[in-house]
Amino acid sequence: MSTAELQPSKLGTKEHWDSVYEEEFDNFEEIGDEGEIWFGVESVEKMVEWAIEHVPPSPDTSILEIGSGNGTLLFALVDAGYASEQLSGIDYSAGSIKLAQAIAKTRGAENITFNLCDFLKEDPPLLPQNSQDSRHAAWDLIMDKGTFDAIALMKPDEDGNAPVANYPRHIAELLKPGCLYLITCASGFLSMSQVMIIN
Repeated sequence: MSTAELQPSKLGTKEHWDSVYEEEFDNFEEIGDEGEIWFGVESVEKMVEWAIEHVPPSPDTSILEIGSGNGTLLFALVDAGYASEQLSGIDYSAGSIKLAQAIAKTRGAENITFNLCDFLKEDPPLLPQNSQDSRHAAWDLIMDKGTFDAIALMKPDEDGNAPVANYPRHIAELLKPGCLYLITCASGFLSMSQVMIIN
C-alpha cells in the first residue's frame, strides 16, 4: 500500500500525541513508567545494531532522531557508546519533550538535546558544537522510528497535498553529503542513503 492510499487517522494529529504524552508523563511522575516503545524493544535493538555497523560511535558523530517521543532510541544509542552531547531528538509534542527530558535525568543522559520542532515546517536546531555549520546538511545520521507513519496519516492540506510528500526532501537537505538515514516504519525495516531519497 502506498502512502497515497492511507486514510487520515487520529495517529496523524498533534492533539492525539499531546494527549498520549501528557498521560505518559503523569505515569512517569507517579510510578516511573517510561511509556510505550513505538514498534517495540526489538526495533530499537535493530536500529542500534545497524547504526553501530554503518556509523560507528565516535566523539564527533552527530545523530538526529525525527519524532523522538520518550527518547528510548537515543538512550539506547548512549548505552551503545555514542556521545550523548552529539545526539538530538525533536518532536512536535511539548509533552514528548518534557517526558524525554525527565527520563534523561534519571538515566544520566542530560547531555542529549531534546527540542520542540515541527519537522515538516521547521529546521531542527543545531547542536551547539555544530552551530558554525549551515542549518542544512548538518547531520551524519538521521533516524526515524515510526514518525513517518504518523506523518503519512495526516490530513491533506487545503490544496489536497499530503504532508508526507515533503518528508523525503527535508531529510535529504539535513544530511551531510554521503551520510545516512535509517527508518523503521509499518512497511518494514529499511535504510536509505541520501542518494536514494533524492531519486
